[in-house]
Amino acid sequence: MCKQQLLKVLEVVEKQDTWRKKECINLIASENIMSPLAIEVFSSDMMHRYAEGLPYKRHYQGTKYVDEIETLVIDLGNKLFRCKHYDPRPISGMIANLCVFAALTEPGDKIANLKIPDGGHISHSIVGTAGVRGLKTLNMPFDSKEMNIDAEKLKKVKKEKIKLVVLGGSLFLFPHPVKEIKEVLDDTKILYDAAHVLGLIAGKRFQDPLREGADVVASSSHKTFPGPQGGMVYTDNEKISKQVAQAILPGLISNHHLFRLPSLAITLIEMLEFGEKYADQTVKNSKKLASSLYEMGFKVLCEHKGFTESHQVVVDVRENEGGKTVAETLERANIICNKNLLPWDNNEDTDDPSGIRLGVQECTRTGMNESEMEHIANLITRVIIKGEKPEKVREEVIQFKKEYSKTKYCFT
Repeated sequence: MCKQQLLKVLEVVEKQDTWRKKECINLIASENIMSPLAIEVFSSDMMHRYAEGLPYKRHYQGTKYVDEIETLVIDLGNKLFRCKHYDPRPISGMIANLCVFAALTEPGDKIANLKIPDGGHISHSIVGTAGVRGLKTLNMPFDSKEMNIDAEKLKKVKKEKIKLVVLGGSLFLFPHPVKEIKEVLDDTKILYDAAHVLGLIAGKRFQDPLREGADVVASSSHKTFPGPQGGMVYTDNEKISKQVAQAILPGLISNHHLFRLPSLAITLIEMLEFGEKYADQTVKNSKKLASSLYEMGFKVLCEHKGFTESHQVVVDVRENEGGKTVAETLERANIICNKNLLPWDNNEDTDDPSGIRLGVQECTRTGMNESEMEHIANLITRVIIKGEKPEKVREEVIQFKKEYSKTKYCFT
């Protein structure tokens, strides 16, 4: 019995590797692939070890090499993001947000966030980590035509005594008006959740939150930033840095998953070397995918603004049977994306929302450029608008993907 279960585990892993690595066009906006070097060092002895505390100030012995690699990660993070205090210890983006909430708020405080249909992440809401912290939330005014926060209307919430403004999100097409919001709410701290756009920030192709007025940035490390799954917090404010560090340990994190650190170090180095070219091509690809889909008959959001300035493309597919049907039909063709709430949806519409969200960062990492984006748009059009059988298109996708098996923008 145990042998059969063991063989089943190996079989499932092999199927996953074959399907998603070799046979699919991966357009999930919250995923990416690590470089071969980052993958190589992922399974080091550090996966077995603990190192509570800060480098050279540990509560355990046996950490001298962990101290070296973590110090290097901190130095590289400070350099890449041009910050003074980079902390790689949060083990996910949600935990990174919770660490900042714990550092800068008390239960019962009010925070300003985006509604989930407007792009806010679940961790910003009362059903997520904000709720776990016991915070009250006030939704920021959102312009669904411009797909952005309306900073002018935000003046109305000034009387609400907001403790923290949370920017960034899951549906994230354009840079947020950080400077304008800081001017409106000058005495309110700003947390910028960079999870989706961190790689574009690193590549100087989106916005620079700290320079524009954010007090602290929290993020995951595996979306447009192509590192191991985990989190981080960075800031220029020494007081906030110390408060976050206290929230991390002893507050929320004991061991911080040390096996991530070598892979994170390599990813930081590769982003310093290749990040600008990668980010530039990512945005070019998203714009091309968006414009191609639009020309082929899809209702792509924000045509009047060039569709997007990030890695994401958002499509209203209510006329194509809705987000659930479209996403599931595309999966049958080995084109992987996700259904997504749009600003006119309700939170209760999560099972069948109006839209789909596409992300081009993984395709970019495998060497695809504008011509490939046009081809992908054509494949999507054939399945969803022209009604071709997904199984037929799937065979073309598998053949197409064979040409894009190597990871680019990295050391090989």
